[in-house]
Formats: sequence, structure tokens, C-alpha cells
Amino acid sequence: METFTLATAGAGLVYDVRGPLPTADGRPPLFLIGHPMDASGFAALAARFPDRTVVTYDPRGLGRSTREDGRVDWTPEILADDVHAVVAALGAGPVEMFASSGGAVTALALVARHPDDVTTLVAHEPPLITITPDGPAAVRARAGVRDAYEQRGWGAGMAAFVAMTSWEGEFTDAYFARPAPDPAAYGMPAEDDGSRDDPLLSDRSWAVSDHRPDVDAIAAAPTRVVIAVGEESRAVQTGRTSDAAAELLGQRVTVFPSHHGGFLDGEFGYPGKPDEFAARLRGVLDAS
Repeated sequence: METFTLATAGAGLVYDVRGPLPTADGRPPLFLIGHPMDASGFAALAARFPDRTVVTYDPRGLGRSTREDGRVDWTPEILADDVHAVVAALGAGPVEMFASSGGAVTALALVARHPDDVTTLVAHEPPLITITPDGPAAVRARAGVRDAYEQRGWGAGMAAFVAMTSWEGEFTDAYFARPAPDPAAYGMPAEDDGSRDDPLLSDRSWAVSDHRPDVDAIAAAPTRVVIAVGEESRAVQTGRTSDAAAELLGQRVTVFPSHHGGFLDGEFGYPGKPDEFAARLRGVLDAS
């Protein structure tokens, strides 16, 4: 693996290349992206593609990447332009792409803005909360996570986030009537660590989950777009956003093994099924 740093407008983007460029098999590089997850979250998945040249990166201001643009928020458009810059720097595009969570939102914006960058995109569980039938209630639930974080710190915010993302079905009055979740019940610390800048729990990534894909631009792009969902996620928020995104693009979701982090080993405490997940991803990519 080789690691590079690319200077762009307002950021220093660190990316990793596993394998040769040009690729040994003549296929496009496989680019794995997330948000707020950085490259470290894709180690297990990349290891299951030893025959492919795999690229991962840290979004600006996260992991090893820096930002000097004076902003503290993230928007899909800025993130998409960063990914476009990395694709251009590879000199081996267009790429195949697997994009997870907020990275899937970035990738949909990338296809709309830079349609020649990606041949096949597998967008796994994009958290596009405003396009679900209960969009206003989902926005209210998201604000509750931010409020818990700001009022009581990381443990309370993360407990609220887990409670929100594990809620099945639409956000009804029953959801909002529940007492605030106890951080200890989720194995989270009750002490306030003083942080208020977590990209997952603050409002700094709200533009990502507020994003509405440019359907016409995506349809006009040469990219094959596949909206994917974990089999364990179907009833929870990211499963419902996946269904809504697929419907918006005139398709049905493609079901993958496991949950929202189904490609993870146990290094983050909630393992998925990385072998099965990688096999499914390989099959979807080969179908193109």
C-alpha cells in the first residue's frame, strides 16, 4: 500500500492505493469511500479484494486529511469535488466505487457533478432522511441527537444516535414520548468529555443527510448506480432511506448481507459479515 497527499482548494487529502496503477487486471480501480468514516473503516473490505487495485481516502478534516477552508461543516458538493480530485490524481479513472452511509451521499453528488468519474457505483444505505415519507419527523429526531450531544456530551449524544438509528418504522409520537436513553444502557460513558464537534452527533454533517440527489443528472450520467441496503437494516432509518433513494432513481434496492456496517470486522465493536458482504459486492460489480 502506498499513501499520498493531494493538495486541493482548502484541503490536504490523504489517500491510499493498494495495488498497481495502471491496474494489473485492466479493470478500473475500486474506490471505497465513507463519511464520516475515513479510510481506516475499509481495511477489512479492501483486504477481501487482493486481486484488485483498491483506493481509500480520508475526507477533508477527518482522519489524516486536513482542511484550511475556514469551515467546520461538510456538504456533499465539496466532498464530491474532493473525490473527483483524487480520481483525477490517480490518472487511472474512471473508477468503480463502493460508498457507505454519508459516503454514498457524496458518491451520488459525484455522479451528478462529475459523471465520467465512475463506471459503477454501489451506494450502500445513504442516510437521505428528508426523502422518506416521514421526513419532517426524521429531521426532528436528528435534532434530538444533536440536542442530547450539546447538552450532555458524547455519551448522551451517541446513546441518542443509537436509539434513533435502531428505531423501526417511521418516527411516531411513541418515539418522541420515550425518555432520553441512558448512555450506560448502550455501554457509553455518562461523563461529558467537553467535545461538541463530532461530525456524526453535531449539526456539522446535516447538509449530507439533507441532500436531495439530482435525479436528472444521475439518470443522464453513464454511471450504473446501484442502491444497496443491508438485510438487517430494512426496518430502520437507513433501510428506509435506501428504499426511498432507490424509488427516487426508478429502481429497487439491492440487498446485501448484514447491517449498516456489514463490511466491518470486529475492530469497531459491532462486526458485520465481511466475507459474505465482499462476495456480494464482487458479484454486483462483476455484473456490470
